[in-house]
Amino acid sequence: MKKTLFLLPILTLMSCYNAEHNCKNFKTGKFKFEYTVDGIKKTTFFERNDSIEIENYEGKIDTASIRWVSDCEYVLQKIHPKNMAEEKAISMKILSTSKNSYIFEFGIVGSDKKQKGTVFKESENN
Repeated sequence: MKKTLFLLPILTLMSCYNAEHNCKNFKTGKFKFEYTVDGIKKTTFFERNDSIEIENYEGKIDTASIRWVSDCEYVLQKIHPKNMAEEKAISMKILSTSKNSYIFEFGIVGSDKKQKGTVFKESENN
């Protein structure tokens, strides 16, 4: 009995650190990504289906193909790159999810440099 009472608080604390992974809920829909560049808040809106992502950033529309590696990982490749940098594929990994958002890590495929961000789901695709 004493062992059970001792383990209960430890197990409760451990359960708080289990990240939710309902990645399938974020494969399609309309999303918003907010971030800060040089102290200025920026917002990107994008719509995603199984194989295409259409991004709207500061009035510029860009389209990328999506290749899902697993339920929580995919690779973005711009369909019409405008320069050499845009030709590089971007690896995306969803780290945790909540009801209407997910935290993700992203970087150029093959690079160890990664960044993190949070995406908010605005609505489902029609």
